[in-house]
Amino acid sequence: MARIAPLSGFPEWLPAQRAVELHVLDTLRETFELHGFASLETRSVEPLSQLLRKGEIDKEVYVVRRLHAEDDGSTDPDTLGLHFDLTVPFARYVLQHGGHLSFPFKRYQIQRSWRGERPQDGRFREFVQADVDVVGVDTLPRHYEVDLPLVMVEALRALDVGEVRMRVNDRRVVEALVRGLGLTDVPAVLAAVDKLAKIGPEAVGRLLVERAGASQQQAAAVLEVAGVTGTDLSVVATAAARLGAGSPELDAALPDLQHLLDAAGQVAPGVVVADLAVVRGLDYYTGSVYETELVGHEDLGSVCSGGRYDDLVSEGSTRHPGVGLSIGVSRLVSRLLRDGSVAATRPTPTAVLVAVTAEEARSRSDAVARTLRARGIPTDTAPTAAKFGRQIKHADRNGIPFVFFPGDGEDDLLGQAKDIRSGEQVDADARTWSPPEADRRVRVVRTEA
Repeated sequence: MARIAPLSGFPEWLPAQRAVELHVLDTLRETFELHGFASLETRSVEPLSQLLRKGEIDKEVYVVRRLHAEDDGSTDPDTLGLHFDLTVPFARYVLQHGGHLSFPFKRYQIQRSWRGERPQDGRFREFVQADVDVVGVDTLPRHYEVDLPLVMVEALRALDVGEVRMRVNDRRVVEALVRGLGLTDVPAVLAAVDKLAKIGPEAVGRLLVERAGASQQQAAAVLEVAGVTGTDLSVVATAAARLGAGSPELDAALPDLQHLLDAAGQVAPGVVVADLAVVRGLDYYTGSVYETELVGHEDLGSVCSGGRYDDLVSEGSTRHPGVGLSIGVSRLVSRLLRDGSVAATRPTPTAVLVAVTAEEARSRSDAVARTLRARGIPTDTAPTAAKFGRQIKHADRNGIPFVFFPGDGEDDLLGQAKDIRSGEQVDADARTWSPPEADRRVRVVRTEA
């Protein structure tokens, strides 16, 4: 039989690796629920007309067709595509079910998405995302632009993945500066600036001239503005005045961004910083935007990003402005596994293996296992009534720390429990004996790798 090759961009974890992913998911879920976010799961497909209406790249969307369906090569707007993120499906969900929701509506969503891009380190074609969003009706208070990024900072800290840095901006600030410089094709300018980290300032300068109609002087001014970082935004006003790019719109947006920095700095000092090069590539963002890096792993790119959107969730006179951020779970897990910085304490959830003395006595072993499970102890019985040495080796190969040997007396639930790591063996009653708390469940721990 030919060797089965992995399918690039579609990760499959081994049991111990999956335990790490589950730890990440459970930690995120607990953090989100602590902050009052309700759980949602939307369908996996959306009409292409919905997926592509806000500037997304159609070639990255996987189209869903029946194997034997006729296809004349045309693109029907009702054709279905797998969603490439969770924000667009959530927008549709809010419009469809808004009459049953209470606003402001806070939701978290942990689900798979699909994107047909080139697989590389931390980038997959099938991946898990974890989103939090809050949407209002007609208006949404600006304080949510502070609250939600701090929820994500708390979640990442709970994962103990090391130091994180969240770079923030407000697209209104950049748009006001761009218009103040006399540039009219604002989307083209933002699209060029969004590539700054990938292609560098020289290449971005050429894009500004070739695609956004900027002069060399205007391109240089845009790059100067995009280079502003830190927590004190007075330098932005100073640069705008020197460049002649000041405006009432800029004066209105800068205080909101400064408030975000100040408020976040009180809760998470040094974590949230301004970076005017952060503009996010999707067209639906209209206010604060966020990108988060693992310090020391900047090559991985952003592991948590998002922003404010005022017009994405709108239909007719109904408008639901919102703020949302997304953690790339698969991206984060892949880096943790690659570096070996965390590991599961064992590859199986089983804490106790109940030995089988003989096949005709298996019912005795099953009774012990049922009793332990009823008390919340993950338990399995040995697959065969082999010699005890082989049963212990089976437990060792699977990382099971304890073996319970049933006795041969009248009480089926009496026997002995052996810690196969230390060799310690004690009399045990399945109704009362327990492994240490640290061994009851699989844990994920930091390593010295």
